[in-house]
Amino acid sequence: MTLPTRPLGSSGLNITRVGFGSWAVGGGGWSFGWGPQDDAASITAMRHALDLGINWIDTAAVYGLGHSEEVVGRLLRDLPQSERPMIFTKCGLVWDANNPMSPPRRDLTPASIRRECEASLERLGVERIDLYQFHWPDETGTAVEDSWAAMARLVEEGKVRAAGVSNFDTSLLERCEAIRHVDSLQPPFSLINRAAGDKQIRWCAGVDTGVICYSPMQSGLLTDGFTAARVAAFADDDWRRNAPEFRPPNLRRNLALRDALRAIAQRYGVSVSSVAIAWTLAWPGVTGAIVGARSAEQVDGWIGAATVTLTHDDLDEIASAIRSTRAGAGPTRPRARGLGRKAA
Repeated sequence: MTLPTRPLGSSGLNITRVGFGSWAVGGGGWSFGWGPQDDAASITAMRHALDLGINWIDTAAVYGLGHSEEVVGRLLRDLPQSERPMIFTKCGLVWDANNPMSPPRRDLTPASIRRECEASLERLGVERIDLYQFHWPDETGTAVEDSWAAMARLVEEGKVRAAGVSNFDTSLLERCEAIRHVDSLQPPFSLINRAAGDKQIRWCAGVDTGVICYSPMQSGLLTDGFTAARVAAFADDDWRRNAPEFRPPNLRRNLALRDALRAIAQRYGVSVSSVAIAWTLAWPGVTGAIVGARSAEQVDGWIGAATVTLTHDDLDEIASAIRSTRAGAGPTRPRARGLGRKAA
């Protein structure tokens, strides 16, 4: 299949509107894991996403403490070069192998960035990372200018094609931009977590920095079949067990917002998940959305977002639902530019 693509800012990368997120592919046994995950099921899910037209996979060194990258590497080795997707990964979260359940430290020292890059290249089995990103701001006291200069050197050496950041605010983005153009930003962004719509996404649009948002389904909350009972059934090492949005009273509000999307989904003939993702893609400046899956069936549940364009009326309806349910925080709708016609 062929899916619509958009340029990722001025990076030269053209990406499908949705990409495969491999956070859960890392499995359990670490501080932000999703519980046990079968590697064969992960590879089947990624292959299915590629068959449906997705042309990029987003991963990170820390997902499964290296395991997600290893599984993605297995996928790549079994694919002809012409069929390989673009691979996006991240650095800056360094874990303690002797205590995997302890939270990783945020380290963007130049030496650590280089070590992590070399390790990711090896796990993935590639010679160059298509998009390399800082996962979180540094906590070691390293100036972001020094960190970003180290990233720029990796690009100059050919180890990295495009360079981006994740979870950065506009002040950090501006400091990086003064050293080298920031090719992309990866912020959390969903109907529930809408904060990035206030500043970061608008900043990126102004300087031609691409935006690939993560958790557009709020880590599963905005999927068609999610229920309050599911939370109790989470694995003991699933990080969502104690996440505020999965606990009362937020859980009730979030599921009410999810239910309010059903009428729009029915009009388009797609899932509620697809409508939730399409809402993030309606924001001017957003290039694509990272969507996770643990099975091929889950990919089928959200792939429709790649071809849905919400209208002014749809967005008004969703904004009204956000206000009435009081779910989440942040702006309730994007600016009006570039929206489509009313759904049939």
